[in-house]
Amino acid sequence: MADRPAPTPPEETPPAEGSTSSAHPERPDGGVWEHPMVWVSLIAFGAVLVALLFAFRVGGGL
Repeated sequence: MADRPAPTPPEETPPAEGSTSSAHPERPDGGVWEHPMVWVSLIAFGAVLVALLFAFRVGGGL
């Protein structure tokens, strides 16, 4: 009977094996993929430039 743990009060969570309450390792830095809006804005800017090129070619501006 000496190996038996003390009862846990009802308002507390008993300790468990594999508990997720311990600290988790921090997620590694995603590098250039961490900020996808930079890439989206560069692609959108390029698309606008190509569209303007075609608009000027059709309109006779260039």
